[in-house]
Amino acid sequence: MSDSGRWNPYVAGGLSGLVMVGSVALSNAYFGASTTFVRMAGMIEKAFAPEHVAGLAYFTKEAPIVDWQWMFVVGILLGAFVAAMLSGTYRVQAVPDMWRERFGTSAGLRGVAAFVGGFLALFGARLAGGCPSGHGLSGVAQLAGSGLVSLVCFFVGGLIVARLLYGGRR
Repeated sequence: MSDSGRWNPYVAGGLSGLVMVGSVALSNAYFGASTTFVRMAGMIEKAFAPEHVAGLAYFTKEAPIVDWQWMFVVGILLGAFVAAMLSGTYRVQAVPDMWRERFGTSAGLRGVAAFVGGFLALFGARLAGGCPSGHGLSGVAQLAGSGLVSLVCFFVGGLIVARLLYGGRR
C-alpha cells in the first residue's frame, strides 16, 4: 500500500490474478457472480413457499443453494471490509463526498440511485449471461476475445456514466 492508504494497482491486480488461480485450482471455477442474487432470492422464497420454488423452471436446473458464487460475493464483501480497515480508510457514510458535492445530502436520493443502478447492472448481467467479473476478468484470464471486448466495454461504460454523473470532477 502507498502512504495514502490505497493499494498499488499492479500489486492489487497481481493478487487478484493469484486469487483467480486459487479459485480454479480449488473449485474448478472462474470468477463470476451473475446468478448469486437470483439464487439468494430463491433461497429466501423457498423458506416461505417451497412448492412454488420447486415448480419454477429456472430452479429445476439451478438449485437455490449456497455455492461457490455465493461465497465469492461474501468474500468480496469481507475482503473489501478488511482492506478498508487495514488501510485506515474505512468509515460509515450514507452519502459519499462526491455525491454530496454534485447532488446534495439526501440519503434517500442516493439510495434510490444506488438501487436503480444495481437493478440495471443485475438486469444487464442476466441479459448478457454473465457479470463483469465473469465475462471480463475470467474471460481475459482465459484469453477469450469476447472477454477482452466485454472488459473494454465495461470500462468505457463506466467512464461515460461517471462523466455524466459527476461532470468530469475529481
